[in-house]
Amino acid sequence: MKQNSKLMDMLTGYASAHQHPFNIFVHLIGIPTIMLGVLIPLTWFSVGEGVTSANLGHLLVFGFFLFYMTLDQIFAVVFLILSLILTEFASRIGALPMASSGMIAAALFFGGYALQFVGHAVEKSMPVLVKHPIQANLAAPFFTIVEIFKIVGLRSELFNAVQEEIAARRESSAASSSG
Repeated sequence: MKQNSKLMDMLTGYASAHQHPFNIFVHLIGIPTIMLGVLIPLTWFSVGEGVTSANLGHLLVFGFFLFYMTLDQIFAVVFLILSLILTEFASRIGALPMASSGMIAAALFFGGYALQFVGHAVEKSMPVLVKHPIQANLAAPFFTIVEIFKIVGLRSELFNAVQEEIAARRESSAASSSG
């Protein structure tokens, strides 16, 4: 099966630093937690009322969705659905007094990142965030969706191809450093 090379590059680069099951587990919790922490203050800025309202959180999610559509349409649609649910939850928290919702947002944001660093300490790998912060923040929510698919047993051929590419890159790197 021929894979989108941009998708494979992104997944292989991200997955190579996320191989340990504990690290993957804490990322599955930490990334949505960080997203919620970011979305809460974005919901403070909205237009419209009721079902016709939109906020900056919706705009951010839609921007990510458009980018993810260039990688994989199925993953992008699942991301959009789950992120809109998360944005609705963020809107409810954002409706609390600003001091309260701000404290919750900060706790979620920093707590989510703390989880990521704990996961990488267990894996003994440098977080992608440290080397490539923009790339990491673009890839992380997408990678969470990909991991959900892996957990439920969907798209196995993609995961096998990613693991084969990681192994080939590591073998190539080992050969070039020993030679």
